[in-house]
Amino acid sequence: MKLKHLIVPSLFALGIATGLSACQPKDGANTPEISTVVDVQKPELGSFGIATAYMDLSVKPGDNFFLYVNGTWLKETEIPADKSNYGSFTALADRSEAQVRAIIEDSAKMKSAKGSNEQKIGDLYASFMDTDAIQANGLKPVQADLDAIAALKDHADMARMMGDPAMGIQSIMGGWVTVDSKNVEKNIFYMTQSGLGMPNRGYYLDADEKSVGLRADYLTFLKTMLSASGADDVEARAKAVMAYESAIAKTHWTPTQRRDRDLTYNKMTMVELVAYAPGFDWQAAADASAIGTEEAFVIRENDALQGSAKIFGDTDLGVLKDYVTIHYLSGNAKYLPSTLDTANFAFYGKALRGTEQQRERWKRAVSQVSGTLGEMIGQVYVKRHFKQDAKDQMDELVKNLRGAFEEGINNLEWMSPETKVEAQDKLAKFYPKIGYPKKWIDYSELKIDRNNLIATIKSANVWAWKEEIEKLHKPIDREEWGMTPQTVNAYYNPGLNEIVFPAAILQAPFFDPAADAAVNYGGIGAVIGHEMGHGFDDQGSKSDGNGEQRNWWTESDSAAFKERTDALVAQYNEFEPLEGLHVNGKLTLGENIGDMTGITMAYAAYKKSLGGKEDKVIDGFTGDQRFLLSYAQIWQRKFREEELRTRVKTDPHSPSEYRANGIVRNFDLWYEAFDIQPGDALYLAPEKRVKIW
Repeated sequence: MKLKHLIVPSLFALGIATGLSACQPKDGANTPEISTVVDVQKPELGSFGIATAYMDLSVKPGDNFFLYVNGTWLKETEIPADKSNYGSFTALADRSEAQVRAIIEDSAKMKSAKGSNEQKIGDLYASFMDTDAIQANGLKPVQADLDAIAALKDHADMARMMGDPAMGIQSIMGGWVTVDSKNVEKNIFYMTQSGLGMPNRGYYLDADEKSVGLRADYLTFLKTMLSASGADDVEARAKAVMAYESAIAKTHWTPTQRRDRDLTYNKMTMVELVAYAPGFDWQAAADASAIGTEEAFVIRENDALQGSAKIFGDTDLGVLKDYVTIHYLSGNAKYLPSTLDTANFAFYGKALRGTEQQRERWKRAVSQVSGTLGEMIGQVYVKRHFKQDAKDQMDELVKNLRGAFEEGINNLEWMSPETKVEAQDKLAKFYPKIGYPKKWIDYSELKIDRNNLIATIKSANVWAWKEEIEKLHKPIDREEWGMTPQTVNAYYNPGLNEIVFPAAILQAPFFDPAADAAVNYGGIGAVIGHEMGHGFDDQGSKSDGNGEQRNWWTESDSAAFKERTDALVAQYNEFEPLEGLHVNGKLTLGENIGDMTGITMAYAAYKKSLGGKEDKVIDGFTGDQRFLLSYAQIWQRKFREEELRTRVKTDPHSPSEYRANGIVRNFDLWYEAFDIQPGDALYLAPEKRVKIW
């Protein structure tokens, strides 16, 4: 069974650049004191935290604020050949990658005792990097598994193998353990639709030219994997697998449907599931996964699993064997000879994402080690690269943002006192986690064999699955993290009502202790507010302060909220990043609400920090302007067309340009700070501007 992460985190694109140029300040009668930043500790970006040299002053802020702030950077930047996109996020991720590489290589140089952290880190890295051994071994390390697939006697055997965590193969379902959103004192196993080799149903069913072309590329990939396994008549067999996946795709829910927390909560016992979705041996798969005796499960996309089970049962066993063989080889391609690895990249990297070349082996090795031994690496990362004063400053920023949000809720005109009480209770119960966990994962039982990479990966799969399902019989662990400290990201978890900020995101351009306060509030402040905002977006608002999924809204408040969110959906539906391809306002609604809430609360907190005084002007920019420049700077990113197309079709986050432009055009401050007027391309009349929190 495929283990899915328990949290779908909010993704942030960061901004890193250098340089300085000047811009005229906004005219006004109350022009603040003029000064220049002079500090012993220099900001990483520019003179005050903004890379002004990467602005394009030929663009009017009101026509395209994203280009105004990032235009020169976009013109001068080439996406590296081994990336599908590049920007602040990837630049900071590259820094983290280099830092983790140093940690790994230092561990590898040590003559450490067997079973020590250093031995495990060094041996896994060395094993992944030993391409000579990988080439020489060919398919021998996986031949026993391929033979086991070929020897399966019936559909029950197939279901059992799909449930085996050691195999980690494609199935009609995936799953994970997390808090039961309607009984928050217990964990439960969530089952979700799975089984596709392409990102989602649209790739199999859409009739546009790009989708048709990708299906042809995918068929070539299927044939290549079958040929590598030693199969004959690969043309017909690949088409049969494609037909099977296409049938599964027709049952699958859309990405927009999958966001709905009400639709995706369907609790069933095993007896009920077997009766509801015949055709797949659920008991056999669950027993193999060691979850067969659980009292109940949450079935997310219930009728998708029902339809997939029937298709599975109706499909010839030989087709299922080919399907599993293909995805087994694909899933393990990076541990196998270069012919397989290259073929896998040709589809998943080049055709699907537009990436020109495979990442260097050491980079992929770093990803493997950090993915398998994440918190083991994280402990060293924190010691080397995270300072306590950064955590202290973040604690203060979170406190300030929470205070701003509290005032914001109190001042809402559209919300009743009854619902405000519930909202304030939820806000007060937010649990922030900053930097790194209070306790670390224990890896002592995980065995790493330097001389057998495939055996190590299978062992890691089993170990990770055991760690996951053991949570079913333990109290809720509120100190568990869904990301490692070296991850450049942040997230909100509705079941635990927690906001989480790993150490690696607490760097410029998000957060720089030497930067101007307006810049930090426009950067990390907006990030903090964004994650808080997820607790009150269209889905997060379905849980209360304890994480329990229940309706705490009055009917009239719910209608007023929907009126505002519908307007935001309509705005984002108009954005067209590629000809004929529009942003999906419903799919991206939660993230857009998060962005809007983030900038609103961050600005309120920034103004409160000034104590009623006007901030100084620095290098020609007012405090309000610096705040907004910082906000647009963190979304600096450039995409290959294939990657952008994939994201628009699959990602609940809007493309970076619209995370800047789509938000500021609804923000009254932006109009005042940059003198935006009717006739400017982004201008919205005051009555058209969406204000939620």
